[in-house]
Amino acid sequence: MLKPSTGETLADLREEIDRIDQAMHRLLMERGEIIDRLIHVKAKQGNGSAFRPSREADMMRRLVERHQGLLPLDTVETIWRIIISTFTFVQSNYAVHADISGGDAVMRDCCRFHFGFTVPFNPHPDVASVISAVKASKGDLGLVRIEAGPAAGPWWTELAAPDAPKIIARLPFVERPDHPAGLPLFVVATPPAEATARDVVILSVTIDRWQEDLPARLAEQNIEILDKSEAGGKVSLMLAASRPDGVAAQNDTIDERLRKVLHDRGIDAQSTEIGSHAARFDLALRRCEAAQ
Repeated sequence: MLKPSTGETLADLREEIDRIDQAMHRLLMERGEIIDRLIHVKAKQGNGSAFRPSREADMMRRLVERHQGLLPLDTVETIWRIIISTFTFVQSNYAVHADISGGDAVMRDCCRFHFGFTVPFNPHPDVASVISAVKASKGDLGLVRIEAGPAAGPWWTELAAPDAPKIIARLPFVERPDHPAGLPLFVVATPPAEATARDVVILSVTIDRWQEDLPARLAEQNIEILDKSEAGGKVSLMLAASRPDGVAAQNDTIDERLRKVLHDRGIDAQSTEIGSHAARFDLALRRCEAAQ
């Protein structure tokens, strides 16, 4: 960080700002040139998918870790989110379909924070419509509230079919209490063939009966109940299985952890993976660790 000079004038400082602005603009144009070359390389390789959830998560982690100074993190995060989303749009045009059953304004604000104004925003009356629109598209995204409310029912079961869209990300990525677009959202899409973040695996699980201590027992196995719906004598659960320290998040490991809680307690269960996402960056926790 540059230290102030005793002989500086307002004109000198404004000249420095102009120089920095020009440099940033040149770098953005240079990034665009590289993206143009990337498009041609992908076309030759037959890989048209522009979404890389794991790479985006890595970029955002590095951004937050190195940030310092007067510029609010909210501003830095939204600038980078817009850069990433817009250049992804340039590579392969897409739209964002959003469930506005819980309110149009809050969902629209979240969409603009995470994806900017270049990417089209398509509102839908419910979760089912969002999933259908994403499935019918060639590469669109869907935004769904993680807690969609009782009226939505067990919406996550619609992601269980092999050809159905899947959860590829959770927003916001940077976790903090004062986030300006802090509504917990899942991003639903046709998953890319590679670079899917698997820190947290999302499961659709149907069990034959409910037991009150299940949330606590599952939590002991790093499994969180995100939502629950009961109908017809069955209980549908949406579960998030986090990776224990030092253990890869593979299907067999998750099945073993589920079995310890459900099968060993005599509960019949059917489980299907419906997506995965990167672990969120907990800013408050990171600040506490840095202060110690």
